[in-house]
Amino acid sequence: MIMRIVVLLVTGFALSGCVTQVVSTIVTAPVKVVSKTVDVMTTSQDEADRNRGRAARRAEKY
Repeated sequence: MIMRIVVLLVTGFALSGCVTQVVSTIVTAPVKVVSKTVDVMTTSQDEADRNRGRAARRAEKY
């Protein structure tokens, strides 16, 4: 009887960690998708500077 209670408690604690991790993954997934979409859709200052430099080098070349 006591062994069953111990096994149930240990199993409960082990599963709660798994459930917490799954819930955490599910909750953060939309945030990650939105941030990746914003990153792809926008141009950072470094990217803009790099593109301007390439355009200037191309213009000097011809």
